[in-house]
Amino acid sequence: MPINLSGFTFIKNGLTLGYPIKESVESIAPLCDEVIINVGFDDPECQKDDGTWDYLQQHFTGEKYKFIKSFWDPELTSRGLILSQQTNIALEKCTGKYCQYIQGDEALHEEDFPIIKNAIEELDLRPEVQGLIYQYRHFYGSPQILKHTRNTYRREVRLIRNDQGIKSHLDAQGFKGANGEKIKCLEIKARIFHYGWARNSALMNKKNKAFGKLYHGKDYEIEDFNYQKIWGLKPFRESHPVVMNEWIKSNQENLDILGLPLAFEWKNVGLALSDFVESLTGYRIGEYKNFKKIGSIK
Repeated sequence: MPINLSGFTFIKNGLTLGYPIKESVESIAPLCDEVIINVGFDDPECQKDDGTWDYLQQHFTGEKYKFIKSFWDPELTSRGLILSQQTNIALEKCTGKYCQYIQGDEALHEEDFPIIKNAIEELDLRPEVQGLIYQYRHFYGSPQILKHTRNTYRREVRLIRNDQGIKSHLDAQGFKGANGEKIKCLEIKARIFHYGWARNSALMNKKNKAFGKLYHGKDYEIEDFNYQKIWGLKPFRESHPVVMNEWIKSNQENLDILGLPLAFEWKNVGLALSDFVESLTGYRIGEYKNFKKIGSIK
């Protein structure tokens, strides 16, 4: 039977850095005919990791799940390029007509499956459309606190056509065409729940130090991280994906971030102005888009 939808993801040190990688895979698996999981290692022989490989292999068995081992070259650190490289290694193994991407700290909501399925049917009718744009929910400090402001992307491409030369680029936030052009996409109401900044402080500190080296080199050092009340935070009023329930219970930060005094920075003045305009008009000043939106599915 032909494969229509491939899921794909990548991860390195998922256990050490507290990624909900099992939950991320579980969130896309019901939609997908196959799921490609690319696990990173510290050595070219792919023998040294933190146990993430064994952990995922124990949880995901059967023909649907296809695993890859990859070496993360510490020299490939400019602008986080290792992240798009590893995304593309997984993407190259996808055999489906369409490819559903998920990062190791993201999850789909089961309530949005019908939206995604309907959108794929629309893609079948419109061959000029190359991808789908999802709505983001970014959490900060707690799975119960949202960060919504101009310096967090509010939407991004997470489903693409296969076999058109579309690739992940730079630090793997989004995708570009074969010649680096923006791909033509439809915007849908399906959501991506992003938990990358919702880990407890100790894990967040480890993650920040690890990513500092990915972007700036293996000798780069960064100050210890502590959560603050920053601009753009508000309580989360929706439901979480069911697959995230246990992870959320174990990653609650015992800190009332919203009750802290606001950490003032002069850039907040510009953010506040932009956010006010967005609240009135829906337009975000200076918004960066990896894609070319050619329509939406209501």
